[in-house]
Amino acid sequence: IINNYLGGTQGGAVDKASPSGMHFRDSKRKVDYVLAYHYRKRLARHPAGAGSPEPTRESASLALVSNGGTGKGCAELQRQDGGQYAPQERPRPLGVEVIELGPLDTLEEEKRLQREEYERNLVEVGLEIEKDPENKSQGLSFVRIHAPWQVLSREAELLKIKMPTKKMYEITEEGGILKTLNEIWCKLTKPLQPQVPQQENTNMKSLSYPFSREKIYLYNIKDKDTFFDNATRSRIVREILKRISTKARNSTGIGTLIANHVYDAAYPLHDGEYEGQNDDMNERKLLYREWARYGVFYKFQPIDLIRKYFGEKIGLYFAWLGLYTEFLIPSSVVGIIVFLYGCITIEGDIPSKEMCDQHNAFTMCPLCDKFCDYWNLSSACATARASHLFDNPATVFFSIFMALWATMFLEQWKRLQMRLSYFWDLTGLEEEEVSFLSEHPRPEYETKLLQKKLKNKSITTENSNEVRCSLLFSDEKEKLTWSDRMPGYAANFGLILFMIMLTFSAVFGVIVYRITTAAALSFSTNETTRSNVRVTVTATAVIINLVVILILDEIYGAVAKWLTEIEVPKTEKTFEERLILKAFLLKFVNSYAPIFYVAFFKGRFVGRPGHYVYVFEGYRMEECAPGGCLMELCIQLSIIMLGKQLIQNNLFEIGIPKLKKLFRKLKDERTEPKEMDTNQSKDPQQWDLDYILEPFTGLTPEYMEMIIQFGFVTLFVASFPLAPLFALLNNIIEVRLDAKKFVTELRRPDTVRAKDIGIWYNILSGIGKLSVIINAFVIAVTSDFIPRLMYQYAYSQNGTMHGFINHTLSYFNVSHLKAGTQPENSPFAQDVLFCRFKDYREPPWSQNQYEFSKQYWAVLSARLAFVILFQNLVMFLSVLVDWIIPDIPKDISEQIKKEKSVLLDFFLKEEHEKLKLIESFIARDKQKHKSGTKGERIRAASFCQFNRCQKGSFASFSSQHTEV
Repeated sequence: IINNYLGGTQGGAVDKASPSGMHFRDSKRKVDYVLAYHYRKRLARHPAGAGSPEPTRESASLALVSNGGTGKGCAELQRQDGGQYAPQERPRPLGVEVIELGPLDTLEEEKRLQREEYERNLVEVGLEIEKDPENKSQGLSFVRIHAPWQVLSREAELLKIKMPTKKMYEITEEGGILKTLNEIWCKLTKPLQPQVPQQENTNMKSLSYPFSREKIYLYNIKDKDTFFDNATRSRIVREILKRISTKARNSTGIGTLIANHVYDAAYPLHDGEYEGQNDDMNERKLLYREWARYGVFYKFQPIDLIRKYFGEKIGLYFAWLGLYTEFLIPSSVVGIIVFLYGCITIEGDIPSKEMCDQHNAFTMCPLCDKFCDYWNLSSACATARASHLFDNPATVFFSIFMALWATMFLEQWKRLQMRLSYFWDLTGLEEEEVSFLSEHPRPEYETKLLQKKLKNKSITTENSNEVRCSLLFSDEKEKLTWSDRMPGYAANFGLILFMIMLTFSAVFGVIVYRITTAAALSFSTNETTRSNVRVTVTATAVIINLVVILILDEIYGAVAKWLTEIEVPKTEKTFEERLILKAFLLKFVNSYAPIFYVAFFKGRFVGRPGHYVYVFEGYRMEECAPGGCLMELCIQLSIIMLGKQLIQNNLFEIGIPKLKKLFRKLKDERTEPKEMDTNQSKDPQQWDLDYILEPFTGLTPEYMEMIIQFGFVTLFVASFPLAPLFALLNNIIEVRLDAKKFVTELRRPDTVRAKDIGIWYNILSGIGKLSVIINAFVIAVTSDFIPRLMYQYAYSQNGTMHGFINHTLSYFNVSHLKAGTQPENSPFAQDVLFCRFKDYREPPWSQNQYEFSKQYWAVLSARLAFVILFQNLVMFLSVLVDWIIPDIPKDISEQIKKEKSVLLDFFLKEEHEKLKLIESFIARDKQKHKSGTKGERIRAASFCQFNRCQKGSFASFSSQHTEV
């Protein structure tokens, strides 16, 4: 069955390689999976005049693997080889000098033995493999794996993979006005639809049922080679690779072997080239033309084809990303309208006019000690006018709108997810399948468990294999307890706390930079430098913040993975969820800590003239700009958001994979000697091309960058209404960038079935609820919305905003300044008796001078009342929207019920026909042999089988599982 070829005898067989690079050399059997490894041969010393080294020829002959009875001698030789870990003990041909192995040779020999045993075990479970000859002293070799029908059908039944049956049923469409609107929408968006093959009759759906060899007559099997598509075949082979073990080092599955560098990589093949002049169209080329190019950015995504090629988990990611991008369109439009409203009403804003009026002449207190002079409030006119663009009544409406937008987005995603689950046959995803795939222990967990067992029982290495077998089949008796994981948990707690403190330290470092730089620039003799101190400090500090965030993001991603590994989670699902939570916590704090500081802490602990708060015994805490901190928050948010999207999400995603690919290529060229490979085909095969690509490492980075962006769009949207617009522009590029990366730059991922996006939905929901609270505080605390409202309706003489600036400024007697802090060489020192500062405090002529005034407490009460009112109102509206919109579309819930009844009717009909056929055979047998006993026995067996089909044959499943 296995047509391996030998280096010296079948060199001509290489020329018969499959033209497509997708099949074995017989051009008939598909390559379902590929294992790649680097080998290094041991060179023995030979007597003078000796020919080609015997060990090399022997290793080439050992490459022959047999799955039938013809390779008995070879199998015996392999068993003999496998039992001897010291290769020099094997009998050698005459004339070859036996030498001792060095450390590298010993390690390489051990890897070779593990590979041979693993591949032999693969053959024993029914897989067919084909290997390359190792005809160089060192190099790269591939093991190609093919799963025949017997293996595919057995494993599909074990995994409960749903396959289409012969039965087709009609999908009932919604009638009335919804149907009419849907038809109009389809006609309008026809140019935007990708040109991919569609089902001939979209109103018909094939009935699916978990594959069963006993009920094979139910399925529409026209060709056994194409009944299971490439993605399903590779998934089946991957499951086999994950559970096959080797005795050496007690390795379980391909993951452990790759971790131990026995193999370098294991991957399914792409469907061929994505570019080329040939007319052979494959799914990869179709995805590239209609989805993975920037030129088709205006088209919808071919979600069904993505799911078919990459699997349900990746299909759900791109469906979620597409819906999120579509939802950003209305929020961007509303954000632009809010911004334009600020531009239109800026000329009529009375507080801005008062601040810019030269005749008001508000003399402000110095911004720093000694070197700063008194200044006029009208010099901050530009800042005040710019603040109105984002600090106006429309931003309150926009905050409420975005909170409801987030709720509607999550509700719509639940509906789309359910619709996709129905059409992708995920609604009845069997619990057995989920548990079989997700609850399989990770190799690292099994290794840790084995070490614990060996340590407790003090068992020697010779019988450790028996221990391992008992570990694998023990359910509750042997497992890692909390005491085993306590060092990992302690390290997690300590390091996460340290990383969060490191982030806060970085923020504090930038604060110190701003304070000291502002003080240093104030000493400058250049008038232009002194006048632009605030702009210079703000811009440079934000850029420093961005660089620190980008650096710490990369560090935190690696630290989160390492912390999750030392926890030793049992299953892959648990590992992924813990990794996501750690990475999200660290990156959330890292990305938003500087923004939280500007929004809620900057300018709150400054003090007042004559009693300022100092750091490092000479530097005053920084204050907000005269127009308020909202403008600075807007600058901080926009630069960090745009910088992360441009640099991290785009440049890093494009540049880093290319650098890794170049590095891997240079490494391979450096390690492999320049030898002529006579068995190397002229054109590289598909497995060669795919090996050069970057390995797929999961969807966590893709989701993470979008979740952080979702936070920028929702959490502080009151300060930056244009955030959804910039997110939309980024995502239009992001969709095609991710698509191109998956199609052209990554190895084909293993297909994974998933019913939802997992823990990411909970994180999105949490961010949506947190955004309501944060936006309430941004409007109430950071902006001037509440003080303006209070002044207009409580303190204004005529109900207008005239006099608002004077109302918010307090008086300070300059004679009360501390000695040594008065402005030096001030031309206004003799003329100024009182200076103003922004706060609600009693004037110096009051009995309680410089204490908080009644207005301060009134405004503070109004701020807190607004937070409570805003939060409860928006939460109520969100719950109302959640209640009004059902999670499952009505038509889908009806179709699911219909599918169950159709499935039952189909089974009864098929079993009835089968029963009639059996009875006809019985009647014919009666007439021929005139014996009724046998007929009754067959009839009873048929009835027993009929009853068993409804419940599933548990005994059959158990016996098949035992065989596997």
